[in-house]
Amino acid sequence: MTAELVRGQNHPLSEVRLEIRISAGCPVVAAATLSDDSGRARDAEWVVHPGAPVLPGLEVSRQAAADHRLAIDLGAIPEAVHRVDVLLALPAAGGGPTRFGAVAAPFVAVTGPDGTELVSYTITGLDAESAVIAVELYRRQDAWKVRAVGQGYAGGLTELLTDLGLTRAAELATAAEEAVAEGLARSVAAPPPRTTDDARSHQASAPPRPNPAASVPSHEGSSREGQVSGTAGPSVPQPAVPGGSGDGTPAAGPTTSVPAGGTIDYRHPRRQPAPPPPPGQPAPTPRQPSAPSGQPAAPPAAPAAGPGRDGHPARPVAGDATGWSMEERLYNQVWGMFEDLARTTAAYRSAVDFAESRMEKELDQVLSDPRSRIGGQGDAAREAARAKHARLVDQARASLDRDLAQLTDESEVVEPALPAAYARWDNPVWHGYRVPMEMPMAVRLGDLHLPEDPSLRVPMLIRLPLERGLWIDSGRWASPDESFADAGERRRLAMEAAVAHAARLIAVYPAGEFGVHVIDPAGSGAQALAPLVRTGVLAGPPAAGAAGVADVLSRLTQRVDLVQMAVRGGAPDALPHGFDAAEQLLIVNDFPHGFDDRAVTQLRYLADEGPAVGVHLMMVADREDAAAYGPLLDPLWRSLMRLTPVPDDHLADPWVGHAWTYEPPVVPPGSQVLQLVLTEVAAARRDWNR
Repeated sequence: MTAELVRGQNHPLSEVRLEIRISAGCPVVAAATLSDDSGRARDAEWVVHPGAPVLPGLEVSRQAAADHRLAIDLGAIPEAVHRVDVLLALPAAGGGPTRFGAVAAPFVAVTGPDGTELVSYTITGLDAESAVIAVELYRRQDAWKVRAVGQGYAGGLTELLTDLGLTRAAELATAAEEAVAEGLARSVAAPPPRTTDDARSHQASAPPRPNPAASVPSHEGSSREGQVSGTAGPSVPQPAVPGGSGDGTPAAGPTTSVPAGGTIDYRHPRRQPAPPPPPGQPAPTPRQPSAPSGQPAAPPAAPAAGPGRDGHPARPVAGDATGWSMEERLYNQVWGMFEDLARTTAAYRSAVDFAESRMEKELDQVLSDPRSRIGGQGDAAREAARAKHARLVDQARASLDRDLAQLTDESEVVEPALPAAYARWDNPVWHGYRVPMEMPMAVRLGDLHLPEDPSLRVPMLIRLPLERGLWIDSGRWASPDESFADAGERRRLAMEAAVAHAARLIAVYPAGEFGVHVIDPAGSGAQALAPLVRTGVLAGPPAAGAAGVADVLSRLTQRVDLVQMAVRGGAPDALPHGFDAAEQLLIVNDFPHGFDDRAVTQLRYLADEGPAVGVHLMMVADREDAAAYGPLLDPLWRSLMRLTPVPDDHLADPWVGHAWTYEPPVVPPGSQVLQLVLTEVAAARRDWNR
């Protein structure tokens, strides 16, 4: 389970090969310094930054970006190094914001080599600072730990490096800024803004991406393999006290900057409605503070619901979260509901465990006294212990029911307001579907619920573009009545689920920006694939046989190689004329049938390298069918997000690790919505290709 740190807290590290994932609301510069046992960086050679991005065991990005992944191998770091500080700074070039108080709180996650999130930390309380020490990794008695620091510097990178004892701090800061400026000059122009409003034209195209795994699930075997994250901002896991907490405490107020020496505000940075005005006073008109010239304004605050009549809570409203657009507000609101439900359930379960342990302790005390084992005195003590247990459980359940009722009310308001990308297949929004002009922030891959209230379902939203592939498991699932014992029935359901997922991905992308390829070696998925084939939304007919498998895999691996070479060479605009820059999805059915060793290697390569360059994988497979490969395919299964075509409790949240029951997005029986949506997409593509 992920450990959520607050400022000053530390946590042991169980891995030596790590990845530090950083998500911010705007491009930031990532750097790191090495320090000795006295906490001082010896020289410029102990600083890694965009101008000198590699040191033994440590590598950072050469450019400023909203999302970073820093690779660290603690086993390769010199013995003289006792501390590694991870630094973030706002770039001076590019005309972006100059203080962290004007952007979303940066989020840092430390993950293992398989993507499993170990530690997360949201850096709150920043205001005028333009550089910050995010976290530090330090050696303690031959073991490594990580500490959440969050120390900001208004003087930027120069002041920060000076504070670390570097005499050439200004020179190093200048070198880093020059490298970032050169990177901006080489980079491709940013995409058009998400809105045409001139006042928002400086806003970045998207908020921080989840740490997939936000947050990114890690799946292996049939155990509870992963975490639903999501991906951060709720698109990333946030240390928070949710509005629906187990003890019924209200949501925290707005986050404010903290003066030096004051208390630190650890409240949730993105689920904070404004407090209601004092009685008798009208609510002030929302007004955004002016930003310096050339800087983006802070995101608009969520609309405040405030109390209703007679002091009762007002009915929830859709979009009651921060964000530039209604789509972003709804996305953040759904993730806030997800976190609230996780935390209030955790509080209830903890209270029940406490009541049971207290009753057992009191009963043990009764039984330990021979005088009270028999007779009326002992019976009275046992009855009192059981009554106290029942009272505590009833109180906890009442608090849980109150929070569940609040979340249910919110869900009933939010669900009908969701856009097509976030909506269920039975939502009326699909009847008026039109192909979008731009990619949405996220897509719905199903619903999640807990056993305390199976009727309260939270949409499972995953950020786009996908940061990892999908595995639709056609193996045996947890089914007490053995209703899915037939292997053929399981494969049919899995392939139908894959087609529903693929159709949704096709529908939420603009025309011409998402291509789908299918490998069906034995043709066993022909019936399920019929909607995709009939409407002509596939890039080509499903590939059959070993020759078809080899052809599709060869073309897609060559595509990945070509894009990688262009990006790594700093010339992404030098791709061949006519190169199709659309995102690509490969659906593989009945794996490993039709795959030789070379094809398996290519498939693993696509799973590992493809998402970064727009090639995504969707596997429809039973892991047992590939058991002959042994541990060779373990990294492949772990790299994919496991989904099931029937309800299954294999996913865990990133906050407290509950086992959530996943419900796949099922098309209503007899509904033609899938056919209608795919027909509309096919028509839009024909118009786009003219």
